[in-house]
Amino acid sequence: MNIDIICPLYNAEKYIKHLHQSVLMQENVDLKSINYVLTRSKDNTEKILKELNANYVTIEPKDFSHSMSREMMAKRSTADIIVFISQDIKIIRKDWLYYLTKDIADGKCEAAYSRQLADKNNIEKYTREKNYSTQSFIKTKEDIKKMGLNTFFFSDASSAINRKVFEELNYYDGKHFPSNEDQYLAHKLIMTGYRIKYCAESEVVHSHDFNFKTLYKRYQDTGDFYRADPK
Repeated sequence: MNIDIICPLYNAEKYIKHLHQSVLMQENVDLKSINYVLTRSKDNTEKILKELNANYVTIEPKDFSHSMSREMMAKRSTADIIVFISQDIKIIRKDWLYYLTKDIADGKCEAAYSRQLADKNNIEKYTREKNYSTQSFIKTKEDIKKMGLNTFFFSDASSAINRKVFEELNYYDGKHFPSNEDQYLAHKLIMTGYRIKYCAESEVVHSHDFNFKTLYKRYQDTGDFYRADPK
């Protein structure tokens, strides 16, 4: 099955070269295209994209949302599998994409997400270790009783979904999410009877230098998301 990669960008000049090159080095996959959504800024991201001869579209800051920017690009895709990544992940292995997508291609699941490793020795390191174990597993609606909200844990910092299933679910339903669009999609997948795989073999480095206050605010925002009814 062929693959389209979609990646939102904003002030990404320090990430984009390495990210683009590390995607191109992936092995044993049919990579159809890499597509960037660039929110206009004053750094050199667009100049670098042109130097790389990369595919991208630009949007204004007022038009950005984590859900709609991805939905816009997903609707343009004709690939079998759509992969979402964020600009600040570090892809170290040449088999990252293979392991992320292989079970979707084999019909064992409809969506998948990668293991995220922290390269900073801070609070986030411990949350990464808790949320991203060394063992892969598949989650279904049957797991809600034992896993609770963790059944819907999903991260589009590095994730994949069968495009036809994504289309069938109406993407993010045209909703504008400032965050947690991935949890919204995971809930739709699970409650519709689809399967999500956590791929421990598909590794990316993804960590931030957050202090405790900032990290607390992120989890507070997640709690607000679960209580909200987004329009």
